[in-house]
Amino acid sequence: MKLSILMPVYNEEVRVADAVKQALNVDYPCEIELVIVDDGSKDRTLEILAEVDDPRVKVFKHQRNQGKGAAILTAVHSASGDFMVILDADLEYDPNDIPRLLQPVLDGHGEVVYGNRSFGGHSSYSFWYVMGNKGVTLAANVLFNSYIGDLETCFKLMPVALYKSLNIKSRGFGMEAEVTGKLLRRGVRPFEVPISYRARSREEGKKITWKDGVEALWILTRERARKKPRK
Repeated sequence: MKLSILMPVYNEEVRVADAVKQALNVDYPCEIELVIVDDGSKDRTLEILAEVDDPRVKVFKHQRNQGKGAAILTAVHSASGDFMVILDADLEYDPNDIPRLLQPVLDGHGEVVYGNRSFGGHSSYSFWYVMGNKGVTLAANVLFNSYIGDLETCFKLMPVALYKSLNIKSRGFGMEAEVTGKLLRRGVRPFEVPISYRARSREEGKKITWKDGVEALWILTRERARKKPRK
């Protein structure tokens, strides 16, 4: 088994070196590769990535910023692994949790695993951010009669072939809701494991806004209204 860790990056010159180092220093139970897509950064992000010297790392660049969904699309079509997981470069997620995501797959308990964040005073960006996340997750559970704990989690692990088959169209943060909506519509219920999380502030570069929450609700409603795909 080979795992492709997909890292979308946009204007992360302060954190990207640490993000790459942390991702590569984890003791994984399988072979890995780190596929990084610089999504049109205007700072020194790409220069810093050019200095990375590790055969497990592949770097790609968008000439202009296209959004997280577009960066993941480029990464997944450049991945050579059997499974994939997304890891943002903002240091909010701990790559040491990735082996925990892999364990249910290695044990044969499932192929799709989500990292479930438990929000606390030290890990929440704001009250409204947490409530927005819970609201979107609740909407998905009501619409699809499911019970997942964290729809917007970055840590979504699944087979590369499965992600490609979802045909994700969202270019920005809406890809999180689209991925989950399409999985739930197919009857795929993600296995969940608890993970650590530390949200950064708007001043530190937090990019997601309330508009992304509204878009997520629209996407979930749209996916629920579509017919279930034939197997």
